[in-house]
Amino acid sequence: MKQWHLFVAFFRVGMLGYGGGPASIPLVHKEVVERYKWLSDDDFSDILALGNALPGPIATKMAGYIGYRVGGYLGMVNAVIATIFPTIVLMVLLLTVLNAYREKPWVQGMASAVVPVVGVMLGVLTWDFVKKSKKSLGWKITIVLLAGSVLLLSVLGIHPAIVIGAMLGYALLSRTKPEGEKQVKAS
Repeated sequence: MKQWHLFVAFFRVGMLGYGGGPASIPLVHKEVVERYKWLSDDDFSDILALGNALPGPIATKMAGYIGYRVGGYLGMVNAVIATIFPTIVLMVLLLTVLNAYREKPWVQGMASAVVPVVGVMLGVLTWDFVKKSKKSLGWKITIVLLAGSVLLLSVLGIHPAIVIGAMLGYALLSRTKPEGEKQVKAS
């Protein structure tokens, strides 16, 4: 049953993730954290950060890792196939139809109308991450990290992988275990 749930979860992501990786991330979160509870918010954030630092499409990287974590090698293959199969079929069908009617105003309107929806989905996910950061780091550090990230990414044009790698390096080097905190074994 777990393999079936993996397939269904990532098939939904593949079917509804219009707009690529950024649109898929909130859908993956909804499936694996909220619906099936395979991951915690912390685990999801870690996977997302590492997945963004690696080359390639984020949806398939996340599907592969989460599938492996939930269902082993078979789960990995299952989740990746479930993620890419709808995209392949829809690309062939949709592009054939859209190419035939590309000059029609309704086609141009349809393509433009989905952009705000994806923006809202990303905004909601971003706000969830800000709240989580505030909870563990406090407002001051969270605001400094947000402002620093905006400066590095938008103003200076530094690649996101470099920013994420620097943040991970900083977190690893500066991380001290508070007194009374239990050692947590990584999975």
